[in-house]
Amino acid sequence: MFDVDLAVHIGRRRSIRRYRPSSVRRDVVKRLLSAASGAPSAHNKQPWRFVVLDRFASRHKLAQAMGRKLRQDRTADGDAPQLIEADIDRSYQRITQAPIAILLCVDMRDMHRYPDQSRTDAEYLMAVQSTAMAAQNLLLAAHAEGLGACIMCAPLFCPEVVIESLQLSPQWRAQMLVTIGEPAAPGKDRPRLPLDEISQWHSDK
Repeated sequence: MFDVDLAVHIGRRRSIRRYRPSSVRRDVVKRLLSAASGAPSAHNKQPWRFVVLDRFASRHKLAQAMGRKLRQDRTADGDAPQLIEADIDRSYQRITQAPIAILLCVDMRDMHRYPDQSRTDAEYLMAVQSTAMAAQNLLLAAHAEGLGACIMCAPLFCPEVVIESLQLSPQWRAQMLVTIGEPAAPGKDRPRLPLDEISQWHSDK
């Protein structure tokens, strides 16, 4: 039977983008990381890596560096300057106003190696999928702790900037940033597509 508590957490979890200034205790963060690392992974290689940003200075530095890259890219796209600056400011506020943020990365060094590009690409995708499952565990664990959380995929657009800003190993490929904290406001209830539109059955029943 499906665990009732788990069903409640899945059904009630929302993306939270505004947080109260109260800090998140280290023991709670460790529980979140433990839950994340309990996810299934390809070949059980556990390719996820976590960078805990519990210092404002680190979040500020990362947000500024990502903002500069965003400005450069969107300027090259020909976007209006006021829209660019609004986007940069929104991203900066989301990152820095969260009491804590956790960067999830993929490390391919323990994954299988192949001589052809097709299987190499598939192996990388498997590692990314594994890390995404760790992220889902992290989100559900945060909700169970009474915390809010939200995924930001912006690091995918500037992996080199993230590595340089946080002085990470170049083997750690940034995937997403998860902001975490005590919710300042409830998240929005987003509608879900009907199951008959997103599923297909191949069965004898």
